[in-house]
Amino acid sequence: MSERVAVRKTYKLFIGGKFPRSESGRSYLVQSSNVSLASRKDARDAVVAARAAVKGWAGATAYNRGQILYRAAEMLEGRREQFVALGVPGDEVDAAVDRWVWYAGWADKLAQVYGGANPVAGPYFNISAPEPTGVVAVVAPERPALLGLVSVIAPAIVTGNTVVVAASPSEPLAAVTLAEVLATSDLPGGVVNILTGAITETAPALAAHMDVNAIDLTGVTDASLATELEVKAAENLKRVLRPAEADWAADPGLTRMTALLETKTVWHPKGV
Repeated sequence: MSERVAVRKTYKLFIGGKFPRSESGRSYLVQSSNVSLASRKDARDAVVAARAAVKGWAGATAYNRGQILYRAAEMLEGRREQFVALGVPGDEVDAAVDRWVWYAGWADKLAQVYGGANPVAGPYFNISAPEPTGVVAVVAPERPALLGLVSVIAPAIVTGNTVVVAASPSEPLAAVTLAEVLATSDLPGGVVNILTGAITETAPALAAHMDVNAIDLTGVTDASLATELEVKAAENLKRVLRPAEADWAADPGLTRMTALLETKTVWHPKGV
């Protein structure tokens, strides 16, 4: 019996619900696997995909978004051993599953907490309701590779935003494997887009992109790069989230969800 030739997996980008190679044709080696090295053109393609998905995802019912996030948790649970084989500790996978479920539960409750009827002087109904910001660029933290990734993606999409994620260049395998989970979780194409490769190449392109509405700099550890991204983001008044170092094991709270929401207030005359 002849010995089999090992087939080395190529980890591709995740854009618009599909898994394309980088348009540049570049890749780099991580744990004996080829990983696509995203270019600025790939970043622009991802923004186009994210923008196209905004209307349908933001327009879906909160209940439906919650069900899809819960399905992602189910699928992630089913792939637990695959993540462990990639070097993600089992307890971290369990924590990532629990965090998906936690955010899924907030999908149809956040509007009740942060919206409501306002008392006004006059015969009017005055109602405030939270709405998604739009397309959010996210620089994912390096570690914990999976829990950190889930903790920045889930709060952005549960409220109706779509995201373009610049994954950690040193921990990309968990990110692309998570993309495989999302691709089989009923999540519409374009809601989550994941780019692997050099953050110094993709993040500035996302920060400067005029069709990106907000940027989360959680994974940026270089102070000079963070400042550069903030300056680029200011060109079209992007909302910038630059949190302090996070304790990913702690209760996540609501800050990451509310930071990426707008509030719309509607007046309506009362009937006689």
